[in-house]
Amino acid sequence: MLDVEFGQASDLGKIRTNNEDAMGSFIPPPRRPDCFAGFLFAVADGVGGLDLGEVASSTAIRVLTDEFAKAPLGATLNALLPRLVQRANAAVFDRALEPEHSGKSMATTLVACALRYDRAVVAHVGDSRCYLVRNGEARQITQDHTVVNEQRKLGLISAEEIRSSDSRHMLTRSLGTEMFVAPETSALTVRAGDVLVLCTDGLHDEMTEEEIAAIAGQKKSADEIARELVARAVEIDGGDNTTAQVIQVRSVERMSSMPRGKPYRPAA
Repeated sequence: MLDVEFGQASDLGKIRTNNEDAMGSFIPPPRRPDCFAGFLFAVADGVGGLDLGEVASSTAIRVLTDEFAKAPLGATLNALLPRLVQRANAAVFDRALEPEHSGKSMATTLVACALRYDRAVVAHVGDSRCYLVRNGEARQITQDHTVVNEQRKLGLISAEEIRSSDSRHMLTRSLGTEMFVAPETSALTVRAGDVLVLCTDGLHDEMTEEEIAAIAGQKKSADEIARELVARAVEIDGGDNTTAQVIQVRSVERMSSMPRGKPYRPAA
């Protein structure tokens, strides 16, 4: 049976007076044989410089987690998660049209990770990231939707030059700016002992993959690791809101071991 431990932390940083990051999760109720949609974890970062970043990020998280909880049993995560991200996008877009927000704009990044059996599906828009930490190494699962990352793909800029680029935070995709959005989706097989880290740019701008792996790989609780990741990023710079979710995979159940055509039912 899939068993995970989850922790999260967020910090204003040293300069900001409000937190435009948001985070949320759906944990399936214990001993509910009629409910195994899976686990969902999500982090959003309201776009700085716009009027209502915190409204955008909180709206996206609320819609995503609420809709995931209501998803029909058996819906495949590969199809479900991008669809729910689109619903979150529509909700943010619609909020900007409300009379009280007239003349204002809002947008947010979003990274979401859904887990079921031994599978993780990650969908994202923008530059909030997901890392997989395994065997002491961190691997970035998502690819930033930024101008500099597109330039890197074209060979116009190196990965090292991105860190010092003045345009490294210029997004090519975000939630809420258009009626429709194209989330990028990845799927991977998880193993017992894996750690998934979802974070905003306030964290990954300041820390290398080696530093993330060193902290995430410790024999500590998920909450302790999340707090340590955030505290370290803020210590290094603290110029932005910083948020991390940490998912420690304790055990998994292979999909191939389940009877074909029969939904999974957790033990009573």
